[in-house]
Amino acid sequence: MNFSVLVCDDSTVARKQVIRCLNACIAANIMQAKNGREALELMHIHNFDLLCLDLTMPEVDGVQVLEGIKAQKIECFVLVISADIQLEMKQRVANLGAIAFVDKPIDKTRLNEILHKFGIH
Repeated sequence: MNFSVLVCDDSTVARKQVIRCLNACIAANIMQAKNGREALELMHIHNFDLLCLDLTMPEVDGVQVLEGIKAQKIECFVLVISADIQLEMKQRVANLGAIAFVDKPIDKTRLNEILHKFGIH
């Protein structure tokens, strides 16, 4: 059985890069969302094992997605991938349940380390 992943980023280029890295690290069924609203809608329809989430997006941002996941008790690993590298933001997303924070652009080696740390192979 393949791992199920949702990649949420408003940038098509960023989504493609994350998907390339994921495909190099694990066997996964991957879906995409272009903003947080779309991600939350997909999370109500599908059960994802992992959400790769950008923070800065139109409509519903990454922090709002994390708040929605927590409020709705959705079970899913969340990996934040963002260019917003402020310490306060990293602490905030950790408090909201993110398993890790990775700076953009994502590095395949770093992604693989995080996936293995959480038993995602």
